[in-house]
Amino acid sequence: MTWLDVLALAPVLVLVIGATTLLMAGAWYHETRPLIAGGIAVALVAAVTAGVAPPSPMEIAGLFSSAPFARYFAILWSLVAALILMLSLRYASEREFAAGEYVALVLFSAAGMALLSGATSLVGLFLSLESFTLALYILVSFHRNNNQGAEAGLKYLVLGAVATGFMAFGIALIYAASGTFHLPEALNGLQVGGHLRPWGLLGWGLALVAIGFKISLVPFHLWTPDVYQGAPAPVTALLATGSKGAVGAALVMVLASAPGAWQELVPLLWVLALLTMLVGSLCALPQENLKRLLAYSSVVHMGYLLTALLPGSPEGYSAVVFYLTVYTAASLGAFAVITSLSNAHGEPQKLAAWHGLGYRYPVRGAVLATCLLSLAGMPLTGGFIGKFVLFHAAIKGGFTGLAVVAILASLVSFAYYLRVVMVLYSSDEPAPALHPGTSLEHAVLLVCVSAILLLGLYPAPLLDLIATLIP
Repeated sequence: MTWLDVLALAPVLVLVIGATTLLMAGAWYHETRPLIAGGIAVALVAAVTAGVAPPSPMEIAGLFSSAPFARYFAILWSLVAALILMLSLRYASEREFAAGEYVALVLFSAAGMALLSGATSLVGLFLSLESFTLALYILVSFHRNNNQGAEAGLKYLVLGAVATGFMAFGIALIYAASGTFHLPEALNGLQVGGHLRPWGLLGWGLALVAIGFKISLVPFHLWTPDVYQGAPAPVTALLATGSKGAVGAALVMVLASAPGAWQELVPLLWVLALLTMLVGSLCALPQENLKRLLAYSSVVHMGYLLTALLPGSPEGYSAVVFYLTVYTAASLGAFAVITSLSNAHGEPQKLAAWHGLGYRYPVRGAVLATCLLSLAGMPLTGGFIGKFVLFHAAIKGGFTGLAVVAILASLVSFAYYLRVVMVLYSSDEPAPALHPGTSLEHAVLLVCVSAILLLGLYPAPLLDLIATLIP
């Protein structure tokens, strides 16, 4: 590795070195607030470093890219880590989390997500994917006094280990068929006469099982509601945004570098996208637990993303990147409201606990309603623009039938999202008072709702920027 490689890795190195330092400091210094404040500072410095450091045209050790596309997601995941830690300040203090370990794991997760978003090698993809997944295994069950958290962590670990095996075996078969780990050459080397080699086809299939687990495609989604429900709310926010978003960004990198590499898998992916949207929508409708509802709705959103990826067009890739940004803001905002209302005794998960909270806490009620309506695709929100560009890309690419299904699933989503909003503003049987929230928690809510509204009213600058980033 050269000095230029080190400079190109600067944002990730800031996260890793900062996480290691705080982890060591936490062994001797156990005060929660200074350690989490240090983690917030490290994440913000990493975001600034990714924004100001000149991107390198060269790959880092032949494994990762530091091109503008990778830098964009390094900024996004660093900011997400900072917001997650801001949400965790009171949450972690009340539950007596080991702050050094907690902060380090969040920062390590952000570093892995940043690397995965710019992976240019099968080895780099595997290492970065597992680096943040290992951290999430621990974070999901970090609250040791919560039995649901322990159960969620065990389920995520067992199924995740199986998915890792599929990914490793799939990479081995792709390497055997192509003779290289470098993504463009490996994927192009899988094709002979316009058709995939048998070993390459099998390798792609095994890798898709792992990818389907990571982003909750049906039928690999069964872990999602239990893990969302049992994990601490800030960790669930990280899992719902950065974990899935980084895999989505990696898929854009992979497919953009080798157009047509998965054309023989399109019929299978078409079925997966269809099942993901239908099953996710039907399972979200009867939910009485808000975190489980958001879990099933996240399944539907991954179906939307797959719909736009199928055409393999630059428009589809740009739409996916824009939607990942909007989805991150809306999902993070929703879980931020849950976190801000929680106390040392637990989180308000049952819908019955939300009756009338829109009147009792008007600011947070309005933020949650805005986030949910953005996820549903309400006009004037970023979610509407995001879905519009996704579905437009799918129709333009010749997947009109699947786009129609996606539009219908989006209409169905109004039923379960508006149900939560109606509960928020119901006047009968008001729920008991919850935590008033802190200034940092309200700052996170302000950032999320501002991003949703700004991207809904004025999306052109970000869309133009993303169009220049696609590899």
